[in-house]
Amino acid sequence: MSVSYKQEFDTAGYTLVRGLFGPDEVERLRDHYMELRGRGSYPGDTVGVQAGSRDPLRRYPRMAQMHRWDELSLQWLIDQRLDEVMTGLLGRSPYAVQTMIYFKPPGSRGQALHQDNFYLKAEPGTCVAAWMALDTVDVENGCLEVVPGSHRWPILCTEKADTKVSFTDVTVPLPAQEAAVPVEMAPGDVLFFHGALVHGSAPNVSTDRFRRALIGHYIQGEADQVAEYYHPALRMDGSPLELGIAEGGGACGEWVPGEDGPVAVMTGKEKVTRKHE
Repeated sequence: MSVSYKQEFDTAGYTLVRGLFGPDEVERLRDHYMELRGRGSYPGDTVGVQAGSRDPLRRYPRMAQMHRWDELSLQWLIDQRLDEVMTGLLGRSPYAVQTMIYFKPPGSRGQALHQDNFYLKAEPGTCVAAWMALDTVDVENGCLEVVPGSHRWPILCTEKADTKVSFTDVTVPLPAQEAAVPVEMAPGDVLFFHGALVHGSAPNVSTDRFRRALIGHYIQGEADQVAEYYHPALRMDGSPLELGIAEGGGACGEWVPGEDGPVAVMTGKEKVTRKHE
């Protein structure tokens, strides 16, 4: 792995590895998940498929924890290429805890700004995401947006999100001078990002383009606990391991004025609990 990836990850909280998976692999995965979704519902689905719904996200709801029953998903989650990149970024091999597939068809809402470790609660350390584009993703079809450097913030207290533009109902507040920037990607590119990095996405305003993405969530190898939903964790050879169960409702960061601008201090108490992202 290039040293520049780790430098970018340490500085910005994310790094983009282009072309990590080839076109044939991407096509196979994309077709595989479209076929699975077309068959109906599965364990781990947050909602069932409603083929006649006016909401595109009801017709193509995301899938989660596919690796628990689908071999192709499992092999992607523990793929050596992902392991090599994250080992270079983190200093040791991570533990794998989640797979997700987002279909995001035309007209879909986006996802409000959030931090992954609000959900995973990996301790000590944090979680890491590997977010792979299965389509060309850009601003029009709702690419991922990130706030560079926000991985140095604590896990922030949440507030209500606008569910007209987000399918999730909580978000995190940003200081006025901070802004999310789009990350445009080609199929097979993988964005790796820190569990405290603030990120989200805008709606897919295209008329005929999906924004399919396959995501793996991992926790640092030093972690000894994670939220209950993410058990059992796997080593990157596929073997399971025992970890403690992290509880929710802890302290969270609130923005207060500082000499050089707003500073997040751990004075808040998180009242919202979520089973998963």
